[in-house]
This record gives sequence, C-alpha cells and structure tokens, in this order.
Amino acid sequence: MRVNLLAAAVLAATLAACQGSEAPSSAAAPEAKPATATTTASEQDAKFADLSRRWLDGWLQLNPVSATQIGDHRFDAQVDDLSAAGRQRSLDFSRKMLAELDAIDASQLSRGNQVDAMILRNQLRGDIWNIETFQSWAWDPQVYSGLAGSAIYNLMAREYAPMSERLKSTTARMQQIPTIFAQARENLDPARVPEIHAKTVAKQNAGVLSLIDTFILPNADQLAGDERKQLDAAVASLREAVAEQQTWLDKTLVPNAKGDFRIGQKLYDEKLQFSLNSALSRAEIRQRAEAELKRVRAEMYDIARTVLKDKPGAPETPDAPSDDQRQKAIEAALELAYAERPARDQVVDFAKKTLADATAFTRAKDLVTVPDDPVKIILMPEFQRGVAVAYADSPGPLDKGLDTYYAISPIPDDWNDEQVDSFLREYNDRMIHLLSIHEAMPGHYLEGAHSVKSPSTLRAVLRSGLFAEGWAVYTEDMMADAGYLENDPLFRLVQLKFYLRTIANAILDQGVHVDDWTREQAMELMTKQAFQQESEAAGKWVRAQLTSAQLPTYFVGAQEFFDMRQAVEARQGDKFDLKAYHDKVLSFGAPPVRFVRQLMLDEPIR
Repeated sequence: MRVNLLAAAVLAATLAACQGSEAPSSAAAPEAKPATATTTASEQDAKFADLSRRWLDGWLQLNPVSATQIGDHRFDAQVDDLSAAGRQRSLDFSRKMLAELDAIDASQLSRGNQVDAMILRNQLRGDIWNIETFQSWAWDPQVYSGLAGSAIYNLMAREYAPMSERLKSTTARMQQIPTIFAQARENLDPARVPEIHAKTVAKQNAGVLSLIDTFILPNADQLAGDERKQLDAAVASLREAVAEQQTWLDKTLVPNAKGDFRIGQKLYDEKLQFSLNSALSRAEIRQRAEAELKRVRAEMYDIARTVLKDKPGAPETPDAPSDDQRQKAIEAALELAYAERPARDQVVDFAKKTLADATAFTRAKDLVTVPDDPVKIILMPEFQRGVAVAYADSPGPLDKGLDTYYAISPIPDDWNDEQVDSFLREYNDRMIHLLSIHEAMPGHYLEGAHSVKSPSTLRAVLRSGLFAEGWAVYTEDMMADAGYLENDPLFRLVQLKFYLRTIANAILDQGVHVDDWTREQAMELMTKQAFQQESEAAGKWVRAQLTSAQLPTYFVGAQEFFDMRQAVEARQGDKFDLKAYHDKVLSFGAPPVRFVRQLMLDEPIR
C-alpha cells in the first residue's frame, strides 16, 4: 500500500481548523445532548474538530474506493469490504461516532461547526439506515458493478501520481475485484432484485474490461519485471472473473430477479430526508412542483406567441387558449429550436464550442468569479453509461489542480435513424448550450472549483447534492436573465423546457416510487406536459426505476436557491451586487442550501 503522507497531513490540518473562527450561535442543533456547565465553547469546538478528523479518517479507511476519488490516496491498493463482517464494521463505526456527536453541546459550537455537525449527523444516521433498513447491498447489483468500475477508474482517470504508481495500485485492486463479484453473488437475493436493475448491470458488466483496454494496457509497459507480470496476471484473472460474473448475471440473476423497483412511501420518505437534508416534505415538494409546472407552461406559451407571430401555418395563439391550443403552440415554437442541431458525430465537438461560449459570457458579464482550474470534455466511460446523458466529474477536494471532466454519453452505434433523430431533437443546439451551462460553466464545474476552497474539509467531502444540482439549475435561469445568446427567445424557450425537466423529475420520482405510476403515466408527464422527446423520456423512465430520491434534488435545490436570492435581495436592497452574492454563496462550500441561507442572513442554524 502506498501512503500519501502529504494528503494525510493536509487532511489533518484542514480538519483541525474546522470553521472555528465563526462566532457561536444561540440556536442548538436538534438531537444534541447538553455538555456540563463548565464546558466552554472552545472546548466543544475542539471536541468536534477531533471527532470530525477521526470520523473522516475512519470513513475513508472503510471506503477506500471513495477515498481515492476524494483525493486521499493512502488506501489506493484496497477496495471496500461488502461482506457481512465488513458491513458490521461500518455499522459499529457509525454508531460509535454518532454517540460521540450526540454528546457534544451543539449550542456551544461556532456557526460553521453547527452546520458541519448537522451534516455529519445526517451522514451517520443515513449510513446506519442504509445498512440496516434500506439494505441496498442485498437487492441492488449496481452497488457492486459501480464499485468494481470506480475502483479502477478513480485510479486511472486523473494524473494525481506517476503512471507507474497508479498501475501498481490498479494491479492490487484488480486482484480484489473478483472478491467484489463474489460478495455480490453472496449478498444479493434475486427475489429482492428488480429485473431492471439486473438487466442494466448485465449490460454494464463488460464495461470493466473497457477500462482495462482504455487505461491500463496502453500504459502497461511502464511496469517491468515482477510488477509487469503481476499486472498481466491480474488482468487475465479479472477477465475470467468478469466472464464468470456475466454468466451468473445472465443465467442466474436476470432470470430470477423478482423484486419491485418501487421502494414505497415509508422508505421513500426516509431516504428523501437523508438525500436532500431539506426542510421541504414530500407533499410540499409535490405541491410546489405542480404549481411551477403550470406557471412555466404559461410563460412558454407567451414566448411561443411571439416567435410564431406571422409564421405561415402557425397554430392559433389566442389570449385565453384552451389546453390543446397551448400545447400545439408551444410544440410548434419548440420545433423551430429542434431544427438547429448538430450532426450525429458532432455532439461532443459542439459541446466544446458551447463550453467556450458560456465561459466567455460569464466572464464578460462578470456574473461570478471564474476559476482557472482546467475542465475537459470526455466521452462517458462505458461502465457509467445507461443512467444519465451527461455529468460533471470534479476532482476530489484533496486533489488540487486536477481536471474536471464534463462527460457526455455518445449516441450508441446500434441506434437507428429514428432513435438518433429523437435524441438530437432533444439535444439540439440550444439544449447543448444549456447542458454546458448546467454541467460546466457556471454550473457544476465552477461550483466544484469554488467548494473545494472551503476551510471545512468535512463539508467539502460531504458536499450536498441538493446544493450542487440546485446551483446548476439556478445558473440556467441566471444566464438566460443575463441575456445569453443575445436574448434569443428560442433559447429562453428551451431553457424553460429544460427547467420543466427539473420540475418533472421531482413529480416523476414520487409518482414512480410512492404512487405506483405506470410507464404510460410517466411518459405522459414527460413527453406531453414537459415536452421531452421519446428517447429522453424513455431514458428517464429507466433512471427513475434504477434510482430513488435523487431526481428531486434538482428541483428542491433550485427552489431553495431562488428563495435565498430573493431573501438576500430584499435584505440588501440597492446594495445588492450579483457577483458578490454568488461568490459569497459559493464560499461556504456545498452544504445543504438551507444552511447557506442561515449563514448568509445570520439566521439560527437549524
């Protein structure tokens, strides 16, 4: 095992700081037990700093594949242990840390530490809940396929160390991936595994081999002697293990997968709490989403009336349209945007152009401080395809100065012309502009580059998906408001359609997992009410089955960002400065948005 002493030292130093300079608040975090009367605030902060440091060190040891992605490379030669004994070690660790956290008087902590304490408590309770109650290890094969792929990808994708060192770690991990597959066969109960999960993983399984062919074999000559022999032997053994796993997937798991992909109301509500860490309940999310759906469609109709005016053959656009008239007008206006789209083999190249355009615009309008950290557009690795069209993959908070990847899933070679046409209608020129805004500039890439500068390593490691996705959706609207693409009304129309997708995500997730929606109900929402193309909607239907309580993060996060900006503008009045506001918001790292608002407005932390 190679020990990265520098990363370990940085980890200890940054955790020791732990936001201790912020003044204590009188608002106690819930569930905290009072300290003795003689305990001082500084002592409580010191206890929390020590606890945070020990939790993170222990958690990284228990999750070595995630540790590599985060940027702590002490455990690069190890993989997670998902056996019964490994799960028990994780459970015991989380229970011990939670008990220690509950013994700290949160009312005596600095405001920053109050936030971090609540984030850590949510993480600990969620880890315990996942092992004991949700039990994804027993029914979701994606846990194992994702771990196997990430074990290699996290080592090879970024040049955080010389290739020879990374190949040695990869050799050690390839030797252990067969154990991950064996644990999957031991732990998974086919009667609980949903068929869609089994089939998806069966299709993804060979993606591990593509990582070998893409990252490892072209660089294998950098090892020699016994090290090269060990690498070659590990590759050969892994190929056999992948083939064995494929046989088990095809012959045993897929035919016998009888589980329900719907997790049900009780588990959904519990998972939603851990996933979002938001004040909004499921019912409140649904109510706001349905209201926004109606409002946005009305705004789209107003734009449609403008762009369709005097167009030959345009549908009627009366002041008080019927539902059918509104639908036809918006669809006709969107057709004008669909007509401008890249060629099948030019999607990635066009995305590069849109990234450059969005970056230049953000700088020119001085909307937010733009970091100099590098970002690259790449083809999505095969083992990660099948869930999302694109994603931003930022370097870990302890890996400084490395590339952020803006990954795009290519159009499959086996798609026919009809499928390709449907895809490119959805991902037309203006939609790819929005995708680059969301995933890169000033969305995920920019937010990630800012968040790693937070003095709280704990907060950086446990960065909130609600914050990340909410910020990305917020920036779409912010860029349109700033006049992106010269105030093109069709860009605003497509931006609103993209926002409709965010709204539909929140409704869809509940519909599928709580309300037992059929595919037909889901497709009606996405294709009719949210104007998505058939291929995009079909892919989202698959994603809604494969995941739960993640799709609402976009909408809930965006709502909290919109609400927070409105509150800050109301507080500051004429003194409000947009760039200063954005920089301040991003300076807190990426905690759940409600905590950013409380820190911004000096509200009680709760």
